[in-house]
Amino acid sequence: MKKGKLLSGMVITTFAIAISSMGASAAEKLNIAYQYGLGYAPVTIAQDQKLIEAAFKDATGDDLEITWTQMSSGADINTAIASGDIDAGFMGVGPAVSGIVSKLGYKVFTNLSGQEHQIMSNDPDVNSLTDLIGSDRQIALVNIGSIQHIILAEALDARGEDPHALDSNIVAMKHPDGMAALQSGAVAAHLTSNPFLYQEQEDTSLHQVDDLSDVWTNENTFLVGICSEKLHDEKADLYNALVKGVKEGQDLIGKSAEDAAKITAEYDGNDEKTEAEFLKKGTYNAETRGIADLAQFMYKNGFIDSDPGTYEDLVFDNVSGD
Repeated sequence: MKKGKLLSGMVITTFAIAISSMGASAAEKLNIAYQYGLGYAPVTIAQDQKLIEAAFKDATGDDLEITWTQMSSGADINTAIASGDIDAGFMGVGPAVSGIVSKLGYKVFTNLSGQEHQIMSNDPDVNSLTDLIGSDRQIALVNIGSIQHIILAEALDARGEDPHALDSNIVAMKHPDGMAALQSGAVAAHLTSNPFLYQEQEDTSLHQVDDLSDVWTNENTFLVGICSEKLHDEKADLYNALVKGVKEGQDLIGKSAEDAAKITAEYDGNDEKTEAEFLKKGTYNAETRGIADLAQFMYKNGFIDSDPGTYEDLVFDNVSGD
């Protein structure tokens, strides 16, 4: 073979490899954070069934790789999104409002769920919130500034008490640890939601303190999905896939809690029948309820330093509700 033909063949082969490499696009990447509890069931379903990935594939023909990270609180998620470690997350609406007002560069892209919240206690002398005021009894909840903290403040306010009257009693614990601390007697009370609340209600050594449903029902927004403005503004296909995938998770629960439980039960440690019963006690839809009023309560009572503005300042334009 002549040298000229060898060089020509090498050039053609190299060119073909280059063209092939150009045609093989790298998978899009997305980093998402979430937390504990059945309020996050649509996220669990979306993760397990790869619904976001499928929506992105249908829209673009491209692959999507998602990194899922479970965190202990909305405050942790705020730190992660501010540092650029995550693109989207799911958290209580209280920390979400705080992050938006603090200009961390995100907004709400969907409502996630509404769940009942109550305070359970192991102390027979504690039967109302006023029994805790001025005492050294500790109340476990996710974090200062969490949605549970805001609900507690609203309940105190509704009873004519200082919304911050129990701030010094709060000890921050993620939901599973709070339940364990309550059952062991390490804390006197625990403010939590599904499924931990219902598991605690089955424990005959515990009882409910007061009733918080007068200030926040399972119809009100508890959890929301948030994502960076950068993702929303620059990657429309990815943003739309995120919205669609979560909505499909919500729709599955609404269509059949039993089918949804077959997916989520193993993650929560419940049998499928119990899991389905717990799922039916929550509200799972994309429309927010009550977040504008909650934001104003937070501003009025010093949970945030700046006026949160209007509803439209808190959510992306695809979101509806109040």
